[in-house]
Amino acid sequence: QVQLVESGGALVQAGGSLRVSCAVSGGRFSAYGMGWFRQAPGKERESVAAIGWGGVNTAYADSVKGRFAISRDNAKNTVYLQMNSLKPEDTAVYICAAETWGVGAVQEENYDYWGQGTQVTVSS
Repeated sequence: QVQLVESGGALVQAGGSLRVSCAVSGGRFSAYGMGWFRQAPGKERESVAAIGWGGVNTAYADSVKGRFAISRDNAKNTVYLQMNSLKPEDTAVYICAAETWGVGAVQEENYDYWGQGTQVTVSS
């Protein structure tokens, strides 16, 4: 049973920074591609960032390029999302997911396992 548990969500002011984490257990983390998604109230879930199994290949949504950075530590079975220059429109539940292809896919239909999410709120 693969489990993903996010942490680190918080209330921050606009312009601030935050790092959220996702710990994975019960599977072969080092072989998975990992993604971060977010869902704001009344909106569809959207891809934010993705990273391949080796940590080299990454992809970002246009709305977060240059502000967010995804990384992973295969020794700790954890993926991170560093968020800088946060804006109120970044407010959402941030959800991590794992896909067994290992490439770090962007499309959510490629993902096999999902966490419950962590709330990030950015005040203006």
